[in-house]
Amino acid sequence: MPGLRNVISTLTDSGEEVMGPEILLWHYPENNIMNGSLLTVESNHFCVLKSRGAILQIYETGQYPVQTPDRPIFGSMQQAFYGGQSPWQYEALYINRAKLILKTTGMALSREMAEMVYSVDYYIHVETREAAVRLVQHMPYRGHALTTQEVNAYASPVIEQAVNQLVQITPLESVNEKIHDLSQIVFQHLQQFLGTYGISLDTIKVLVFPRDERMKALISLKAFGLSEIEAVRYYTAMLMAERGVVSAPNMAIGQSFNISGVQTTASTDRYMLNTPAAPPAPAHPNQSGR
Repeated sequence: MPGLRNVISTLTDSGEEVMGPEILLWHYPENNIMNGSLLTVESNHFCVLKSRGAILQIYETGQYPVQTPDRPIFGSMQQAFYGGQSPWQYEALYINRAKLILKTTGMALSREMAEMVYSVDYYIHVETREAAVRLVQHMPYRGHALTTQEVNAYASPVIEQAVNQLVQITPLESVNEKIHDLSQIVFQHLQQFLGTYGISLDTIKVLVFPRDERMKALISLKAFGLSEIEAVRYYTAMLMAERGVVSAPNMAIGQSFNISGVQTTASTDRYMLNTPAAPPAPAHPNQSGR
């Protein structure tokens, strides 16, 4: 209708916010942004206005009318068919300014080539208008949204390389002693990488632990001051206790198990199959019939 202004925002017809905690960038999907349309930008968003691939303006919180640039950008055919306004003449890209959390996991190898699982949680945000422009210019996306999962797919190889840089030269049981150094290495590598796309890194949390549950239990037992052989005995004793084996305490202290002085072990020869019969003993000379 003539004189009716389109209101462009991140709200749906039912008033729901499109840009949740998993959306970093959202491309307005309609082609009805024309000269005179109103762009609405929420307090935790940026809005980048583009025309024919060129960035025209970056908006912060508020409502702004779309104005045609000084130079004409459409010809007589567009004037005739669209009354001076052509579809997709303008595009609005909304950038999430809120802090978003991402998580990635992977596997690294210790100095002994033991498998270690790592988990990295990190917070990101787009801080300035200039950073929003870098995000639009350098970070590719498909469809109408750039999700945190897609950003994480870009960052995961950088995190993996940073984790392996330290873990591969550290003994298995000493990895957690280096967790502070490891966090700093991952932070530096990830911050430098994300900065290329205009994304700021806030905080990061790194956890590393053995992939094998038995190895994890043995290292926990050694942390109590047990030697390697003692840790193995106590771990075996715990497994025996879970199965109701009464000799579990003896395994823990490394002592044999006896019941009322009766020896609990016996030869297994008589239980073996296909055991050849023993030859008869030769007769003693003095036991002859003479």
